[in-house]
Amino acid sequence: MAFKIKVNGLDRTADVEGDTPLLWVLRDVFGMTGTKFGCGMALCGACTVHLDGAPTRSCITTIDSVGSSAVTTIEAIGDSPAGQQIQKAWLDLEVVQCGSGQIMSASALLASNPHPSDADIDDAMSGNICRCGTYVRIREAIKQAAQPSLPAVPKRLTCSTIDLLRAPMTRWTSSLRAGSLAGHS
Repeated sequence: MAFKIKVNGLDRTADVEGDTPLLWVLRDVFGMTGTKFGCGMALCGACTVHLDGAPTRSCITTIDSVGSSAVTTIEAIGDSPAGQQIQKAWLDLEVVQCGSGQIMSASALLASNPHPSDADIDDAMSGNICRCGTYVRIREAIKQAAQPSLPAVPKRLTCSTIDLLRAPMTRWTSSLRAGSLAGHS
C-alpha cells in the first residue's frame, strides 16, 4: 500500500506494508540513513525523530500511524533554531560521538523549553543511551545551547573528572605493580 508522509518538509510516498516501522521507511525506502537503528524496541533512543516536533522512537512507530504528522529527521534538524544551537554545542563541546537520537531529543527539549533545568534535561534525555558515557558533556552542550550567547569552550578533563577517574586508575595501577593482572606474577 502507498503511504504519503511529509518528511523534512517534503511530501514522500512509500509503497510498504502499514506495519512497517518508520525507521525502515526512512532508511531503506527513502535512503535517509542519518536516523540510526539501535535496539528495535524503543529502549535506546538511537532512532529518535520528531513527529510534529515531539521526539518519537521511529523503530516502533509504524508508517500507518504517522498520518498527516510532519516527520523531521537529523538531516533537517539544523533548519530549526533549536537544532542549530544543539548541533553547534555538540561540536563546540566535542560530544560528536553521541548521535542523531541524542540531538533529536535535545533539540525537541530546547524547542519546547528554551531554558531547561537539570531535571528537565534528565527527563527529556532519559531513554537515550550513550555508549561512550559522555552524559556530562551532553548536559553541558544542552546548557550551552540554551544560552547561545556564552562563548564556547571545549570541555577537557577537569579536576572533578580527574578525581572520578583517579580511584579506579589507582586500583588498576596498584594491581599492575603487584603483578596481579592477567595472571602475571
